[in-house]
Amino acid sequence: MAKSADRYFLPDTQKIVEKGFDPEHALVSESIFSLANEHMGVRGYFEEGGGPSLRGCYLGGVYETAPHRPESEYRGFVDRTHYMVTAADCLRVTLAVGGEKLDLSACAFRDFTRVLELRTGLLTRSFLWQTRNAGRVEVRFERLLGMERPELLAQRLTLCALDRDAEVTLAFAVDGNMVHSATGQCLWNETGERLAENALELRTATTGITVRYTLLVAGPGEKTRERGFRTITESRRFTLAKGKETAAERVTAVQVAYPGEALAPSPAFAAFDALLAENTRHWRAFWDACDVTVEGDAEQQQGIRYCLFQLHSTYRGLDARNNIGAKGLTGEAYSGHAFWDTETYCLPFYLFSDTKAARNLLMYRYRALPMARERAAAMDLAGACYPVATLDGTEACTLWQHSSLQMQPSTAVAYAVETYARLTGDEAFLRREGAEMLCEIARYVLSRGEWNQHGFGFYGVMGPDEFHMMVSNDFYTNFMGKKTLLQAADTVERLAGSERAALARKIALKPEEPAAWRRAAEKMIFLRRADGVYEQHEGYFNLPHTNIRDIPATEFPLYEHWSYDRIYRSDMLKQPDVLMAMYLHPEDFSAEEIAANYAYYEPRCVHESSLSPSVHAILAGALGRRGEAARLFGFAVRLDLDNYNRNTCEGLHLSSAAAAWVTMTECFGGLRFDGDTLRLAPWLAEGWKRFGFSLRVRGSLLRVSVQTGGVTLACGGKPIVLTLYGETLTVGETPVTRPKEG
Repeated sequence: MAKSADRYFLPDTQKIVEKGFDPEHALVSESIFSLANEHMGVRGYFEEGGGPSLRGCYLGGVYETAPHRPESEYRGFVDRTHYMVTAADCLRVTLAVGGEKLDLSACAFRDFTRVLELRTGLLTRSFLWQTRNAGRVEVRFERLLGMERPELLAQRLTLCALDRDAEVTLAFAVDGNMVHSATGQCLWNETGERLAENALELRTATTGITVRYTLLVAGPGEKTRERGFRTITESRRFTLAKGKETAAERVTAVQVAYPGEALAPSPAFAAFDALLAENTRHWRAFWDACDVTVEGDAEQQQGIRYCLFQLHSTYRGLDARNNIGAKGLTGEAYSGHAFWDTETYCLPFYLFSDTKAARNLLMYRYRALPMARERAAAMDLAGACYPVATLDGTEACTLWQHSSLQMQPSTAVAYAVETYARLTGDEAFLRREGAEMLCEIARYVLSRGEWNQHGFGFYGVMGPDEFHMMVSNDFYTNFMGKKTLLQAADTVERLAGSERAALARKIALKPEEPAAWRRAAEKMIFLRRADGVYEQHEGYFNLPHTNIRDIPATEFPLYEHWSYDRIYRSDMLKQPDVLMAMYLHPEDFSAEEIAANYAYYEPRCVHESSLSPSVHAILAGALGRRGEAARLFGFAVRLDLDNYNRNTCEGLHLSSAAAAWVTMTECFGGLRFDGDTLRLAPWLAEGWKRFGFSLRVRGSLLRVSVQTGGVTLACGGKPIVLTLYGETLTVGETPVTRPKEG
């Protein structure tokens, strides 16, 4: 792998630390220091502005739509898209000391430090400002987003004059004139409602979503309030006494109402320290239940905790209208869209930490079922075709080769339905919403395929690899299509007579349909060599070979340095296809098959997708290639912190953060759970002295601790029956210790 780490942040197991400011890393730092609470997110930009910046404030589930004129009028091409909008800047500060305005791109300063406390969610930035007229001034900015009160964003500014008294002018503003970088426009209109002087209401032009901002300030000096076009400002003037710290606080309440909903009354001011205490309690509870510990490798410890921090910040099931965007609420890349990553990479974390959040992810897809039906009909297909990229349930991807050729979003939803029901035991969901989704997806899968003399398969598709398009009988597509058809047929057979009759009435299910699904699944085409290597798609073995280790690191990401068609002219893979299927369903393949396919495809994968390293690490660990697994994990867990793909500046890779957790539990923990038996076979990577993790399994909390001398298990709640290295154990509150194998 030609990619390399760009080490910039200091190693610390509880914090992310930036010492000194490098403008070349400004946008990367903005992404890394992003805060979110699902309701909203803010990038780590400077409150006062200055230097390279993407001043991004985003609101979960708030978006705009736009018409899209496709390259042709072919039926099935997307003619409407939508995207997450840039919301009002709720952190804007104008600060002048001794008549000099703060701007780090123009002012003299030193001792710059920025710290994100993973244990509390507090972001602090401090430096010593050498002013022209007032001498040295210590400056400290602090911010946080309320985890218990998600509508609140809090900010505190602390100043201390070291040399002499100084005159200060300070203004806190909410600025609704922010420009969406992709469109080059501000996408908000004022509602025109009569409001309090410290409130601002804006509404999206096409979706009619209303946002009210209420600015609440506490601090020294006499206040002046001002209302401008899409802005509200509160200013203060005061004298900064030498040697005395002086602080001013701002809380911005951000409330959202969708069409037909009413906004609640604006909340009262909340002190910064009170919100910090709430957040500290919230994060303490989260880390107590979900922390992953690594002793002996500070960088890996920092990496996995950062992944968990951002994952929990981005989504915890507060609103079933939300999903997990590829960049979360940390940047405008991918337009805030959710992809099939949610079901294949993110869902496992929630299945073992917060089943309510996991269920809401599935309910998001269920609510989008009508749109998936419409999408299938637009492509002359039956059933429900889930979108490649979406916020509102409709297809937003305007690249026809993705939106029309990729089947993995739909089969991923089917996989998630079945996995959720099996692991949680939520039979009621499976028999109602789950069965309806599975049947509609199976209808789509069957109608998308074709029969020939060799059997049933899919033609003109693009698999998860995405470096090869319009291919036939892509392995992953065929394999997951087969699993989907069988899952749907099995689910219908499990229904009681009254349940099956109700489902048949609701979706006009014919008695012969499950049999047709089974017939296609049984005759699915798979291309396999004598040595057990499956051909990724028809003709793949004959493609020209590219030695990916010869590609310079400076040419990544490839989409920015290679022409689109150049990428498609070799056997190079963006991310796993055959191996992805084996990762999702290892029980369907022998160890010899997995080993043969890993040996063939791993050297061809360029890991252009952030999701790729984790899949390879998990399979490498299962194959006993532990050094390789640990190396790939190091790439995955620090993908953003070390900017491996050279695109952290655009925002974080949230699905990759989830995949890092999956790697910790499935690769190093040896976790397997089929709904009946939970299996563990943990091992220590070289250099690790200990690692531990927790799993919430059907209401009980299992704690796993792995040391050189053995494995210790303990369970809070109802005892769990599991197997450790093949030995069946019943684990309760009294810790159970067994020797570590390997």
